[in-house]
Amino acid sequence: MTGRNDHNVNNHGGNRQKRYFDKAYELRTTEETRRHYAEWAEVYDLEIGEEKGYRQPERCARALQAAGLEANAPVLDVGCGTGLSGRALAAAGYATIDGCDLSPEMLAKAETTGAYRRLFEADLNHPPLEAPDGHYGAATCVGVFSFGHVQPDAIDDILRVLRPGGYLVIGLNDHFYEEGSFPAKLQALETAGLLTLVNKEHGAHLENVEGSTGWVFVHRKG
Repeated sequence: MTGRNDHNVNNHGGNRQKRYFDKAYELRTTEETRRHYAEWAEVYDLEIGEEKGYRQPERCARALQAAGLEANAPVLDVGCGTGLSGRALAAAGYATIDGCDLSPEMLAKAETTGAYRRLFEADLNHPPLEAPDGHYGAATCVGVFSFGHVQPDAIDDILRVLRPGGYLVIGLNDHFYEEGSFPAKLQALETAGLLTLVNKEHGAHLENVEGSTGWVFVHRKG
């Protein structure tokens, strides 16, 4: 994600509320990340979903639908946050959605969406996930991979919980993609025969932020 709006004071509905977006790129440790998202949870949907026009949840849900995953397949929303991605998956027809996130405060917000069967805490940089091998038909990672957040090697354990032939859908901004570690990880997994590229699409990331674009990747396990 790109843009500047952190700690700006915004009159929304007559309330002056703090903004947290820019600070997300200054986070370097798990504890810093956990504290930041605990504070951000209350206004995250307003700041990111409404004001900045976050389009990756819908884009990733549509991409999964286009790949042909059946509607009754279980989906893991990795780094689900407040549930923006879960709501997009539910709107696309998926009814069995689990979610995990580092932040209990974000998970509490996700619970209120009604989109999830199960929600659980997870530090993606310190696997394993609390999920069985080969359980999910798909895993979505929407805005999860970024500077100071989740590292590309987290893909390894996400693949563990996917069934053979399951889909991995990843949405991320151009800046982290261009850093290079993420495409290098994908290339290594493809070369090893662990992932097969189904589709990739470039488009809007934050629609209301000038120049904010990003990628959606769809891979099949194996």
